Amino acid sequence: MSQSDVSILCPLLRERGKTMAAAESCTGGMIGSSITDLPGCSDVFMGSAVTYSNDAKMSILGVSEDTLMEHGAVSAETAREMASGACRVFNSDYSVAVTGIAGPGGATETKPVGLVYIAVADGPRTVATRNFFQGDRRSVREQTVDEALGLLIDMVRGSL
Repeated sequence: MSQSDVSILCPLLRERGKTMAAAESCTGGMIGSSITDLPGCSDVFMGSAVTYSNDAKMSILGVSEDTLMEHGAVSAETAREMASGACRVFNSDYSVAVTGIAGPGGATETKPVGLVYIAVADGPRTVATRNFFQGDRRSVREQTVDEALGLLIDMVRGSL
């Protein structure tokens, strides 16, 4: 996992006087862990919610049951609601959310292993991306963290 994105993200948020949070499903806390691996990020990182189950997504982040029923847990719509929920729950300026299928099981015909939705939010605006990552479970999760942090950096910089 790349520490370079985290080493860019924390100072970037700090110089702007902003904070961030995370909502994680398939990464199981790896985003939060990668941020807290670097000393000094506590002033910009508000927290992370690992919401692996649909119940947790609904009760902690406020993801709509209708969204989960209509689009599924692995969808752009769910990722967007997770990101919005993280901003609200942690009272942060920015957030990142991930939901996907890291494998080796859990895939369907329309949602293969490696499919991950990543959403970033700045409060009123939320952007979601559809990603396909290759490799084993660990590799898919690491690629997800790297891409998620990169997208968040882009949003903070205003280039997303």
